[in-house]
Amino acid sequence: MRKPRIQLIAFDSFGVRSMATVIEVNGLKIFIDPGASYAPRRYGLPPHPIELETLEKLIDTICKDLQDSTHIIISHYHYDHYLRGEEYKELYRHKELFVKNPKENINVSQRLRAYRFFEKNGVKSLAKVNIADARTYSLDTGIKLEFSKPVPHGEEGTPLGYVIMTLLDVDGYRVVHTSDVQGPISESTLNILINWKPHMVILGGPPTYFEGFKISNECIVRSLNNMKKLVHMRQLEVLVVDHHSLRDLNYKDKLKEVFELGSRMGKKVVTAAEYMGKEPQPLEAMRKILWEKSK
Repeated sequence: MRKPRIQLIAFDSFGVRSMATVIEVNGLKIFIDPGASYAPRRYGLPPHPIELETLEKLIDTICKDLQDSTHIIISHYHYDHYLRGEEYKELYRHKELFVKNPKENINVSQRLRAYRFFEKNGVKSLAKVNIADARTYSLDTGIKLEFSKPVPHGEEGTPLGYVIMTLLDVDGYRVVHTSDVQGPISESTLNILINWKPHMVILGGPPTYFEGFKISNECIVRSLNNMKKLVHMRQLEVLVVDHHSLRDLNYKDKLKEVFELGSRMGKKVVTAAEYMGKEPQPLEAMRKILWEKSK
């Protein structure tokens, strides 16, 4: 069983909003969600200069990795999941893209963003664009890309719309990138993950920093319980938990039961930074602290 080389390029535990992931196998370089951004306001404060510097550096890294990527996957059209604009469009030239359907199962804001990206910016004419939703593609002997149907960006019925999840199967070794499923909260999303039987899951965790006003306690509890179900999967070896969860300064306490369960079961349950051998730097969650230190 071949294991692909997995590089987590930019995540919230690196200091930016992102789930940028590169997977290399058999000479192919597959870039999932090549984007990054920041919160315009947090704690009533604008981004700290350290956040802006970090974002600039990580976008530069994303651009360099895009240059020699062979395939690009875009799970949805929130700006932290793809690079857009005139200055980036040449990075997509001659690439093969697998993208969330820009016209179906999509809310108005994301439909408009997708239109600007593919039509106005001309990416549609620069790259080979494949619709990913609920489809499977063979890239090479023994390498398969399978995409979920559109699943909720969090709980069922969310106004945030839908995302697609990606399964990369390399001779039976299965890696899943979930994008913004937030745990998942949705039971139907959880069932897809369980049925895929992944060895590694790169997971967008729940937005616990919104608990009690933008998201209910019930949804957070369901998300945490579903994450535990993922850890209990017999074949699972690695669960990377990041993205929305790392916007909570107390993420270690909020996710404590999940981390502890992983430890007891001999599973690697870590943030993206930890997976890459780094200390987490959740700069958005630290924004108030960073500004106070600057006084």
